[in-house]
Amino acid sequence: QVQLVESGGGDVQPGGSLRLSCAVSGSIFSIYTMGWDRQAPGKQRELVARMPVSGSTTYADSVRGRFTISRDNAKRTVYLQMNNLKPEDTAVYYCNADIRRLGEPSSYRYWGQGIQVTVSS
Repeated sequence: QVQLVESGGGDVQPGGSLRLSCAVSGSIFSIYTMGWDRQAPGKQRELVARMPVSGSTTYADSVRGRFTISRDNAKRTVYLQMNNLKPEDTAVYYCNADIRRLGEPSSYRYWGQGIQVTVSS
C-alpha cells in the first residue's frame, strides 16, 4: 500500500500565505517526480508544480513567482509554499508522486485525497 496524505490547507485572505505538506508512506522502493495539481469548482484539474529528483522544476504560469515547491527526500514529503494568494487560487489541491513500490518493476503516479484551499475576504 502507498498513501499520500496532505495537510496545511484552509481558509486565507487574499495576499496571505499557506504551506501545504504531503507525506508519502508505504512499501516504497523509490520516489521520483513529486508534484501538486489543483481543481477549482467547475474546472478541470491542472498542474500547479512538479519537481523531479533532479533537474528543472515546473510551475504553472499562474503561480510562478508566488508558489514554491520543495521536497525532503528523507522524510518522503513534498511541500507547496503559497504566497500572495488570490481568490482564483481557490481549489482542491492534490499532491502526487511517481513511485516504484518494493518488488515491482515500474513506477506509477499516486495521488493524495485532496485538500481544500479557499482564498476569500
